[in-house]
Amino acid sequence: MAAITVALINELRQLTNAGMMDCKKALIDTNGDMEAAVKILREKGLAIQVKRADKESKEGIISAAASGDGKVFAMAEVNTETDFVAKTDNFKAFADLVTRTVLDTGKTCPEELAATLKEPFMTIVSQTGENVKIRRAAHYVRAGNTMIESYIHMGGKVGVLVEVAAGKAETLETAAFKELVHDLALQVAAAAPRFLLSAEVPAEVIENEKEIARNSDRFKGKPANIVENALKGIVNKFYSEVCLVNQPFVKEPKQSITDVVKACEKATGDAITITRFVRFQLGAA
Repeated sequence: MAAITVALINELRQLTNAGMMDCKKALIDTNGDMEAAVKILREKGLAIQVKRADKESKEGIISAAASGDGKVFAMAEVNTETDFVAKTDNFKAFADLVTRTVLDTGKTCPEELAATLKEPFMTIVSQTGENVKIRRAAHYVRAGNTMIESYIHMGGKVGVLVEVAAGKAETLETAAFKELVHDLALQVAAAAPRFLLSAEVPAEVIENEKEIARNSDRFKGKPANIVENALKGIVNKFYSEVCLVNQPFVKEPKQSITDVVKACEKATGDAITITRFVRFQLGAA
């Protein structure tokens, strides 16, 4: 049997906010399997939250840049070991250099970027004395009647790129469309959607949510047909949490993002589609 250490129990507690003894029992029951222990706590309704944490999460900064003509956008996350170093001018300058390199070259592979920036990379490591890492990057190029917006939140802790398409070029110049694109960038930053549409959610993810619900105390002893009907509502609620178009609008929760897009379509007399987005959160998976 795997050793259930205090460190392991504390890690599960940090992930779920469940009680210490509940975490210990879940780990004992699963022979130390963290993922299975989280699932047990969720089924029992003991997991208040499940953080999508990365064990190797670092300090650092997320930055974004755009070309002068507004057609190309880039975003990068650069990590270091301490928040103190992340706030220094030298580190910020290096992070900006990485982002500009992504913008100019289109490279998004961390290893390729590190090789391209070998000299400044060695310099920043020497200056800081810390382990500096280019973690990830994104590169967007506008195509057709689209608008891209970048948004950096919490001083570089969260970064977003979002692209929205219109049917007509003139729509891009309207105040309603520009406001929509800006609001969508804020939405992605604040609400952290994992998918754009419900159709993008893998079937195994949905089945896992259903299984957790079926095994919860809420449905114990209930007839199968009642449980299956209730699962439809549970799945729809899950979509409203993880899919951008289904989420409640952060500025007006009574409206969904789909409602907000339709309102903009009415205001502009044009068809509007959210085409893609990417969200980086410092240290998160």
